[in-house]
Amino acid sequence: MSEIVILSGSPAIPSRTDISLKHIQSLVEKEGYTTAYYSITDFSADDLFQGKYNSEDISKLAEKISKARGIIIGSPVYKASYTGVLKALIDLLPESAFKGKPVLPIMIGGSHRHLLAIDYALKPLISILKGEPLQGIYFVDKEIDKTAPESPIQDLNLVDRVQGQVQEFVEAIQLRNE
Repeated sequence: MSEIVILSGSPAIPSRTDISLKHIQSLVEKEGYTTAYYSITDFSADDLFQGKYNSEDISKLAEKISKARGIIIGSPVYKASYTGVLKALIDLLPESAFKGKPVLPIMIGGSHRHLLAIDYALKPLISILKGEPLQGIYFVDKEIDKTAPESPIQDLNLVDRVQGQVQEFVEAIQLRNE
């Protein structure tokens, strides 16, 4: 079927953000989609911090995003927002990089106090890039089991929420391609 681009904004390796995104990636692939997974750690610090928008790696990412049917973007919560290094990467993409694409935002924070980081930080960023943000999923760190990457989510209500958001994402992609 169609390709989905997944962007991880976590500088940690391994991270709960990556574990969560890879779990969601597997769910999307079960729906018949192919995926391309990118982490900010895949890009050179020189490209990110010196704003090399024309670097080969950034150009390849921009091309992949332009051909994608949908995007999943995730970040840990740092100071009530997404990571600065994710913003550095996003700043190098074309202004309308996400134009007309459904975007599923994912954030992982230390507590429920940062729940609105998706609405007040990540969704506006997605909108600036002309993407169409879905509701999204906020995880608390302790809800992600780093020792069980195949099934990192143990809470059944959260499992249902994740599956529901994946279904909404898939439906949004299908609606735009009919």
